[in-house]
Amino acid sequence: MSNNGANLGFEQKLWSSADKLRSNMDAAEYKHVVLGLIFLKYISDAFTEVYEKLKKE
Repeated sequence: MSNNGANLGFEQKLWSSADKLRSNMDAAEYKHVVLGLIFLKYISDAFTEVYEKLKKE
């Protein structure tokens, strides 16, 4: 990746946004929230993929 400086800025913004969202929650506890959101995104994407396949049939 040639935009290393730009990526660092993005990562810093992402990290500070996560800090604001979790407020006083410990990072170890916040991982459960994030893992839940990642799981929901995975399920949503899998559903959309299967739905599109079935719609074509």
